[in-house]
Amino acid sequence: MGEFDYIIVGAGSAGCVLAERLSADRSKRVLLLEAGGSDRRFRIRMPIGYGRTFHDPAVNWRYTTEPDPGLGGRAAYWPRGKVVGGSSSINAMVYCRGLPGDYDDWRDAGNPGWGWTDVEPVFRSFERRIRRDGSQHGDGPLWVSDREPEYHPIKRHFYAAARELGLPVVDDLDGSAPEGGIGAYAVNTRKGLRCSAADAFLRPALARSNLVLAIHARVERVAIRGCRAVGVDYVQGGRRRQATARGEVVLCAGAVNTPQLLQLSGIGPGDLLQRLGIPVVHANAAVGGGLQDHLGISYFYRATEPTLNQVLGTWPGRLAAGLRYLLTRSGPLSLGVNQLGGLVRTSPGASRPNTQLYFNPVSYSIEHAGKRPLLKPDPYPGFIIGFNTCRPTSVGRIDIASPEPERPPRITPNYLSTDRDIEDVIASARLIGRIQETEAMRALVADRPVFDPARASDEEILADFRARSGSVFHACGTCRMAPESAGGVVDGELRVHGIRALRVVDASVFPNITSANTHAPTLMVAHKAARLIAAG
Repeated sequence: MGEFDYIIVGAGSAGCVLAERLSADRSKRVLLLEAGGSDRRFRIRMPIGYGRTFHDPAVNWRYTTEPDPGLGGRAAYWPRGKVVGGSSSINAMVYCRGLPGDYDDWRDAGNPGWGWTDVEPVFRSFERRIRRDGSQHGDGPLWVSDREPEYHPIKRHFYAAARELGLPVVDDLDGSAPEGGIGAYAVNTRKGLRCSAADAFLRPALARSNLVLAIHARVERVAIRGCRAVGVDYVQGGRRRQATARGEVVLCAGAVNTPQLLQLSGIGPGDLLQRLGIPVVHANAAVGGGLQDHLGISYFYRATEPTLNQVLGTWPGRLAAGLRYLLTRSGPLSLGVNQLGGLVRTSPGASRPNTQLYFNPVSYSIEHAGKRPLLKPDPYPGFIIGFNTCRPTSVGRIDIASPEPERPPRITPNYLSTDRDIEDVIASARLIGRIQETEAMRALVADRPVFDPARASDEEILADFRARSGSVFHACGTCRMAPESAGGVVDGELRVHGIRALRVVDASVFPNITSANTHAPTLMVAHKAARLIAAG
C-alpha cells in the first residue's frame, strides 16, 4: 500500500471520525484499514434490522467471554461490529452522552483537559440534534433525533409512574443535567435510516483522493522499530501486506481488538508475552486490564392494552409496518425498541445516579438460541422494564490466548466481583419493583411477571440476575488513559506509553466506564483526538 502520513486501524466509530478529520488536511495521506466488509446492507440501513445483524458473522465478531463466576459460570455473548462503521452499524442506535461527573472522573484520573467543561463543546461540535418539534440545534454531521412523538402510546404509563415516585422527568437526556432523569432516548437516525459513524463522517470523506479505505484487511501487528511505530502488517485477500507510516499509527480497533493488537505487537504484560514467545517491546501489565462493561437484565410484563407485539408479531402487522417503512421511512421499523428510560438514583441516599432504566413497548420472554428476534415478539401484549447499573466497579481483563492473530482473545469480565456492584443490582431491581407497583403502572400490568422484583428477596434477586443477566455491550477501559504509574496505557494525549508515533483512540482508553451508552463518548474521544494529532 506504500507510505502514508497516518494509518488508522479499524473503521468503527472512532476510526470513521479520525479518517474524516485527518484527511481534511489534503497534504496528508491517510490509510484506513477495516477487517470487515462494506456496510451497504439493507439490514444495517433499516433501524430495526439490528435484530438480524446481532448474530450475523458477516458483520459481527461474535465474541464469547470466558465462563464467569459472577454469572454462575455462564459465558456472555459479546457482539462487536466487523464492518465499516463498526458497532455503530449494528447497535441499537441509542445516543446518550452520560453524565458530567463521568468526565470529571476522567480528568481526576490524571488527564487534564478531559473534564465535562472540556468535552461538552466537543460533543456539540459534531452533533445535529433534531428536536421533537422539528427544530434543529447544531449543524454537525451526526444526526441525533428525538423521535419521542413516534414512540408507542403506552409511554404515558411509564412517565406517570416516574412522576408518582418522584423521579425527575426531563425533555432531553443529553447529559447536561448532573441529576439525570427519565425521558425518551434520542437515536442516531436520519430520515428513517440509521445514521452510523460511517454515514455521518466517513462516507463524505471518501471522495477525497488522499484518503484510502481498505476493507477485509485484518491487521496482525504494529511494526515497531526502535520504540517507534513505523507501520502495520496486515492480511488482505489471503496475502500479507505492509503499510508504512511517516507520521503516526492510530489504533481504533475497539476495547477487544486494540489490546489484542498491542499485545501481538509486543506491548503488554511481559510474562504473558514471554510465555507466548512474543518479543517484549514494552512491558506494561495494564494493557488489556481495566476492562469494564454494563451488565443488564429485563423483566417481562403482560399488558392490558396493545403494544408493539401486536404489530411486529403478526404477518398483517409486519406487512403494514413494512409497507409504511418502504413508502414513508416511518413507523416502528424506523425506530429502535429502547424507547424510554434514563439515569436515576435508586434511592435518595445514592451519591449520584446509579442505574440506567429501559422501557420497551415490546416483549421477548421466549428464548431463541442464536437469534435476537425483534420481529418475533411474544404472542400477547407485553412490554419490558430493564436496567443496567451505571458505574460498575468490577474490573476484568482481555488477553491474547495465542501468538496467532486469528485466534480470538480471552475475555474475562469478572462481573459482580465487588460488594458495591451487588448492592447496586439489588437496589436497581427494587426500584423496578416500586415502578411496577405504582398506580400508573398497575393500570398497564395485566399480571405479575414470572420473576417479580417487587416480591423477591435480595437473595432471589441476585440469583435471578446471575442466571439471566447479560452484557449491554459497552466494553471499555482495556487501554486506560492515565499515567503509566497509575495503571495507564496511554497518556492524556492518547499516546501509548513507551512507544513513539502510536496512539489509541477508541473506548478502550476510557479511564472509567461512563454512566450510559458508550457510542457517544467514543465519538467525542475521536474528535478530541483528531485535534491533538493535528496539533502534533
